[in-house]
Amino acid sequence: MNSTIETLLNHKTIRNYKSDPIDEKTLDLILEAGFRASTTGNMQVYSVIVSQDPESLKELCKLHFNQKMVEQAPVLLTFCADFNRFNKWCKIRDAEPGYDNFLSFYTASIDALLAAQNVAVAAESFGLGICYLGTTTYQADKLIEFFNLPEGVVPVTTLVVGYPDENPEQVDRLPASAVVHKEKYKDYSKDDIEKAYKEKEELPLTKSLIEENQVNNLAQIFTLKRYTKKDNIHFSKVFLEAIEDQKFMNNDS
Repeated sequence: MNSTIETLLNHKTIRNYKSDPIDEKTLDLILEAGFRASTTGNMQVYSVIVSQDPESLKELCKLHFNQKMVEQAPVLLTFCADFNRFNKWCKIRDAEPGYDNFLSFYTASIDALLAAQNVAVAAESFGLGICYLGTTTYQADKLIEFFNLPEGVVPVTTLVVGYPDENPEQVDRLPASAVVHKEKYKDYSKDDIEKAYKEKEELPLTKSLIEENQVNNLAQIFTLKRYTKKDNIHFSKVFLEAIEDQKFMNNDS
């Protein structure tokens, strides 16, 4: 099997890490693989903050809701949507930038996420483990302050990178029939939904989680425990305010 395909198909999220350092040449090569990702108009409007200092990792662990892997692993990579650099270049070249708007933020976020996924796959190809941190968007305002991010820069995702100290089972995925649409989007019937989630709902882990969370089904774990409406609304406001404070929400005509 092709080695790239094998790496992708064998992906596991790692949450426990050894403290072993990552060789500098290896890290540089992994980052270079990230820089080769597709990017809008070849603008490459993102930046990566590499955190390795133990004291910084301890502080970042607190910001990421005390997820211990943040200070366990030797490297934390924060990917930012970044038009600051591009805007400054435009102005130096007497080209007035018009990137202080939501579309530009979205564009830069896509660039950052594409680079992050390249880095993730490259890291796994070296036997390293990775974990994406959704807390990046929840804590965007605090991370902006921690990293001294200027206007035009917003953190959008974070990768924990290090050597695994566990070998967990692969997490289940929905079948292709649940996510692939041919030619046009075909809305889901009740039967389609039942088929899509049948295997996931029948897993022993699912039954254990339902009992542990004292709910009736897996869907309620998501809506009542993990990603509640209350939290979604709160963190949406926090993130939108951070985006606006970083001058990405100009709606002037």
